[in-house]
Amino acid sequence: MTERQKDLLTLTIMLAVMIGLLSPILFTSKIIRAPDILNEYYWSVKDLHTMQLRDLFDVRLTAGWSMYINSGYTTEGGDISLQFLKYHNLIYKLFPPPASVGWFIMLHLFWGGVGTYLYCRIIGASRFAALMGGLIFAIATENASLINAGHVLKIATISYAPFAFYLLEKGFQSRRVIFFMATGFALAFQFFNYHWQIAFYTCMSMAVYGIIRFFGIASLEKKEPSKIWKLLGLNAVLLVFFLTTVSISLMPLANWSKDTNRGVQSGANQGKGGLDRDEAMSWSMPPEELLTMIIPGFFGFSRQEGGENPKNISSYYWGRMHMTQTNDYMGLLPWLLVPLPLIFRRDKYVWIAFCAVVGGILFSLGKYSYIYNLLYDYFPGINKFRVPKMMMFVTTLGLGVFAARGIDLLLDENVRKTKAFSRYIAGIILFPVLLLLFLALLKSGEKHWVNIFAEHLAQPTRYQQGIELIYERWGTILTETVIAAFFAAGYAVLFFAFYKKWIAVRILPFLILFLLLADIGRVNSKFMFTVDVPVKSKGKDTQVMEFLKRDSNQYRVLPLNSDPLQYANSSIPVMFTSMPVQQTRWQDIIDNFSFNSAIPDMMNIKYLVFSSEQYQQEKGQLAEKFQPVFMSSDNSEIVLQNISVLPKAWLVSTALLARDRLQALDIIKNPSFNPQKIAVVESASPLPISGIDNQSLVLQGGVIVDRYENDIITISAETPVNSLLILSEKYYKGWNATVDGKPVEIFPVNYILRGVYLPPGKHKVEFIFDPLPFKIGKYLTLGSFALFAAMLIREWLIRKRAIKLMTF
Repeated sequence: MTERQKDLLTLTIMLAVMIGLLSPILFTSKIIRAPDILNEYYWSVKDLHTMQLRDLFDVRLTAGWSMYINSGYTTEGGDISLQFLKYHNLIYKLFPPPASVGWFIMLHLFWGGVGTYLYCRIIGASRFAALMGGLIFAIATENASLINAGHVLKIATISYAPFAFYLLEKGFQSRRVIFFMATGFALAFQFFNYHWQIAFYTCMSMAVYGIIRFFGIASLEKKEPSKIWKLLGLNAVLLVFFLTTVSISLMPLANWSKDTNRGVQSGANQGKGGLDRDEAMSWSMPPEELLTMIIPGFFGFSRQEGGENPKNISSYYWGRMHMTQTNDYMGLLPWLLVPLPLIFRRDKYVWIAFCAVVGGILFSLGKYSYIYNLLYDYFPGINKFRVPKMMMFVTTLGLGVFAARGIDLLLDENVRKTKAFSRYIAGIILFPVLLLLFLALLKSGEKHWVNIFAEHLAQPTRYQQGIELIYERWGTILTETVIAAFFAAGYAVLFFAFYKKWIAVRILPFLILFLLLADIGRVNSKFMFTVDVPVKSKGKDTQVMEFLKRDSNQYRVLPLNSDPLQYANSSIPVMFTSMPVQQTRWQDIIDNFSFNSAIPDMMNIKYLVFSSEQYQQEKGQLAEKFQPVFMSSDNSEIVLQNISVLPKAWLVSTALLARDRLQALDIIKNPSFNPQKIAVVESASPLPISGIDNQSLVLQGGVIVDRYENDIITISAETPVNSLLILSEKYYKGWNATVDGKPVEIFPVNYILRGVYLPPGKHKVEFIFDPLPFKIGKYLTLGSFALFAAMLIREWLIRKRAIKLMTF
């Protein structure tokens, strides 16, 4: 059997283990019970299984503006790179829903395990040790519990990180440009998976790795400056190639983010852009959470949802991390193995892994860590993201490498003969003893500790409260400590028996693997809960949706009783969808939205959807312009029509010049403001137009919307005087306009809308969404793809030539 065949066999074993461990979400007709999957993600992928294969590989590289969500939404093409990941579609084609989501997750976790395996192998680990390192990264609860949160694309993004480190290390060892380019390519594809925070954290970690390796090599080769300059150039190639490859996403996103509530102009973070300190540091990991790396259930598991919950959780999470859905556990084994490399093999790879473990933890502590506060103040980009704890995937990778190194040292007979190893075994035996002493301390002083921590133990969750929580949580602490001591004792017995040669070398790997899977599998089972597929996920429109579809898509709906994405996915435009990052002006509209103002009228909100109970409670607060027009047959939902709604486009001949955007906002939210008669503008008109002092009348010009699609809108307008054509679409810099074929400027009108000025007469007005950053980024990315393909062909020819020479 060749070396490659042995590696493939080892990875096949890894795949089989993972299929067995994740079988509850793979072989089922149910769906993972995670709000993000139930309400959003599953809706976007469920139909891929029935699509024609050729349609799955269709690529359309356009910037993209969606008229169906959030009153018009775009990332300027920043998410178009998902089209390069056609293997996503293939997975959903091959595996039937709803289990296809589980297979997608499992295959990506496996991919991350493969990358870790390859990295461990290239730094000298044996196959079994590399297998264990890969498994630890792939199945560690820190990563696997993301299933419970429904963070599917986060898992996919994380899975590329080990490959990036593997390819970079291969580049440092070989000094060949192809591997530095491949590293940039891997980082780009990680970025394409649409979780930019994980991608950003990976790039940060790669930079630290590259600096450590570069200066380490430079110190050894300082007498050969040409080699140092070559290595510096190769790293520069990596950086440039990554930036050009990812340009199709990076350039649009950089431009898009400027005008968002996390952008430079947002005013947050003392005018520097990004999130303010408190929000940026939300979901920082409290220091006491470090206990859960040894006793995973110390603060409970997961969180209680507003519905059915797992039966194998005795206490839901009650710690200080609000709404925590995951767990920090990575298994006892890697922590028990960490001392071995630090004692016996303190080489560059061990210190790099040490930096990954410790650095990831310190970063994850967020506001509780001086280092993160320092980075927030001075390192670009840190203030754009919340949840510092996301960096823990780097710690998991570092622990996988430590474990691989530790297992090889454990199996090394020469190491086992040393006194230092005897002391190590003594420490392993002492560890479960310490856990039992900790348990005895808790149990003997039970009343004392419960009284001291009663306030914390009684903290209510969204769905739990009452004095009984104290005893429920205290019982879980005791139980989980017992279980941790049990597994620690199991490892202690196993290691001691092996040390005493009571267990053969060939048997030990199986026993270690068994204990690892039993330990981590027990915890992971609490994060893979499935439920029946909800009716709404079966693709059937409700009666309300069928009623709304009878009207034109030029009007919007505001569902107040359910997820708006259900409507958007049925091609019904909705006014609002929840997103963590919003356009600044749009966020202001949301914050100041009122049913009694003109905002619903000018935003084309023609229909409101209430549950019957909601409507009875709130109808007294609604303006008379909202009238009931439809009730579902079971009387559970009611539709109200806004009889004052404005059309998609209209003309006004009177404009009020606001002194700044804040005044414009104040005017439009005033209940007396009438957008059908007056426009609020923020800059002088290029045409003479009536001011507010003149009589404001509804202009009797004609406006017809000839074409209304996502990226193009065409309008026929006829006006007797200089007028302002107002379109009830968001003002956004990526839109261009022409009047009778000639480019004209688009102006912000009524704070959030867009408008163009028209002279008297008949006109054809066209709006096209065509942002320049996307076009530039697209050609840079396609050029990088072509260059990388050429380099791969060159590499193949070089290897083919080398094989021919070897045969002579």
